[in-house]
Amino acid sequence: MILPESFYARKDVVKIARELLGKVLVTEFDGIYTAGMIVETEAYAGITDKASHAFGGRRTGRTEVMYRHGGAAYVYLCYGIHHLFNVVTNIRDTPHAILIRAVEPLDGIDAMLARREMIKMKPVLTAGPGAMSKALGIHTSHTGLSLQGPDIYIEDRGIKVLKKDIIAATRVGVAYAMDDALRPYRFYLKDNIYISRGKGI
Repeated sequence: MILPESFYARKDVVKIARELLGKVLVTEFDGIYTAGMIVETEAYAGITDKASHAFGGRRTGRTEVMYRHGGAAYVYLCYGIHHLFNVVTNIRDTPHAILIRAVEPLDGIDAMLARREMIKMKPVLTAGPGAMSKALGIHTSHTGLSLQGPDIYIEDRGIKVLKKDIIAATRVGVAYAMDDALRPYRFYLKDNIYISRGKGI
């Protein structure tokens, strides 16, 4: 089942980030179908969060999509190389977002390997937000797309995630956010080999 817009429109971005673990991110571009189970996420709490692109109410051409109603894709370029995929949450004009940091490959693995120029399956295929986006074919040109499909969507396939298997940690690469860098807003599945190598504070 594709997650409905109501799933994303809720107020608690941290709760949504936790609940996205075990859900399945699906892309279908040019007839190429790929899917992976979400195993690592990071929450960003909008205008009050110094680590957020929307901190202080900042609005630019790039970040305007964050101010939409929850359920849209926000894809931005990091270091001029990596296309990072985020899920916009909450209601219009409340710019919450969740970075999807890693997935466990499920479907279309041959296509993922080709996109990553890899021959054999290894955890690095989809571990880390840049690697994950490349494997799934996600590009900045996809920013603003609805997560209701048909190009990008997230499914509930009934995969059960136990609370004891969810690890909360600090986010990666946000030391500039000072005290907000210490927020435990990154979530990942314990012992999953596909989680990123990034270290929090």
